[in-house]
Amino acid sequence: MNPAARNAWSLFRRPSQGLAESLSPATHHRHEQVRGIRVKVLNGNLEWALTFMQRKMQSSGIERMIKREQTHHIKNSEKRVLARKNLERKLKSQDLARKLQSILIKKVRGL
Repeated sequence: MNPAARNAWSLFRRPSQGLAESLSPATHHRHEQVRGIRVKVLNGNLEWALTFMQRKMQSSGIERMIKREQTHHIKNSEKRVLARKNLERKLKSQDLARKLQSILIKKVRGL
């Protein structure tokens, strides 16, 4: 199992229980909320279920969370590209904040 799949599986797994606890009737009747994504496989169509699950993972942000937690080596060129993108995003956000602030100040002052 590759590291990304292992990280994804750890997100969906229930907290580990001992064998005796999982077989006891007290925990059998208790309704536990399970984190994760559930997809029904209709008519044995596994390909459709996998594509649907992938879309759900992308929209819920789980895919980004898994990628963020990967600990594989990142090349220096990739680091530079990511740093430049983060800097551009930060500068754009600061510029937008300055513009909004100046608009709000003009509104408050009645200009």
